[in-house]
Amino acid sequence: QVQFVESGGGLVQPGGSLRLSCAASGFTFSSAIMSWFRQAPGKERQLVASITSSGRNTNYADSVKGRFTISRDNAKNTVDLQMDSLKPEDTAVYYCHAPRFQTWGQGTQVIVSS
Repeated sequence: QVQFVESGGGLVQPGGSLRLSCAASGFTFSSAIMSWFRQAPGKERQLVASITSSGRNTNYADSVKGRFTISRDNAKNTVDLQMDSLKPEDTAVYYCHAPRFQTWGQGTQVIVSS
C-alpha cells in the first residue's frame, strides 16, 4: 500500500538549517508529483513546496521561497526538503504527500526556538 515515512525533524535555533527526507513506497514514485505540507498547532495544514515527477519544476509557498529547497531522487524513491534560515514560524509537523493519494504519513516535528 501507499506509504510515506518522514524523517529529519528536530529542534533548531532561529537561522539554522534542517534537511527533511521522505521515503515513499507502494506506487510508481517516478510518475508522481510530490509535495511537502506542514501543520502548525491550531492551524490548518498548508502546502509548503511541490516538485514535478521529473524534478525539473518546483514551486513554493511565499513564506518559504528563497529559504527552502525541494528535491527528489527517483532512483531511491525519496523526496527531501532543505530548510535554511529557519524562523520560529516554521515550527510545525511536516508531511510529504503525493496529491493523487489520500494517504498521509506520521510526519516529522520541526521546532525552531532559541
